[in-house]
Amino acid sequence: MDDTLKHFHRYHKIFQTSGLIQAFSAPNGLCSSITDSKHIKAVKEPWCWLSCFEALSQMLLTNQHLDKLAASCVNFFDHRMLQGMCLSYILNKLGM
Repeated sequence: MDDTLKHFHRYHKIFQTSGLIQAFSAPNGLCSSITDSKHIKAVKEPWCWLSCFEALSQMLLTNQHLDKLAASCVNFFDHRMLQGMCLSYILNKLGM
């Protein structure tokens, strides 16, 4: 990762000087707000929950746990395991 980062910092000017950014613009007409919203969910929110000790590993672990919880929720819902409980009421209120 460090080696890749060094290469990027060494050669990143080529994107500006060659006009590649202007020539190709955003892929498929997308704007940066999509990645910004993902950044907020994946980085900013978990950051608020951290103790700031080894923050990156804590954020990665938090995101891994959130992904597993979301997958479990979908799986439980598909198997009708969340119906008829107070949890299903809350999920309906949240629009899930």
